Amino acid sequence: MIKQATIKELKTLAPLFDAYRQFYNKVSDIKSAEEFLEARISNQESVIFIAYNSDNNAVGFVQLYPSFSSTRLKRFWILNDLFVYSEFRGQGFSKKLIDSAKDLCRNTDACAMLLETSVTNDIGNSLYPGAGFQLRDDANFYEWTTNT
Repeated sequence: MIKQATIKELKTLAPLFDAYRQFYNKVSDIKSAEEFLEARISNQESVIFIAYNSDNNAVGFVQLYPSFSSTRLKRFWILNDLFVYSEFRGQGFSKKLIDSAKDLCRNTDACAMLLETSVTNDIGNSLYPGAGFQLRDDANFYEWTTNT
């Protein structure tokens, strides 16, 4: 089952989000994870879907942020975070989460959904093309950081 997260799911979602951050070598911080997610949901700054297994345990999530395309004159969504606990990978949860993200795009009349993943993310780099994403080779990705 896939469900859109609300404030009521914060206690369920925070450990998933924290595990996701640890996957990317960040220090565990459940309290900050919960505060971050609460702000995103309360301020309607992102849309989060949670995947539940048949035992009604949360096993994964996807978080999308809205943006806009000036040239297309439409909204698009950035698929920023996708995570499924390792013991539940390969069971279709990622695909179901992506399908929910696609439905969000359709339901909001968005023109596209964009994502970025590391070239070393073997799981993602095999998942995304199979889910209909196309690797763009006509653009360069640049980043400026404040070193924080």
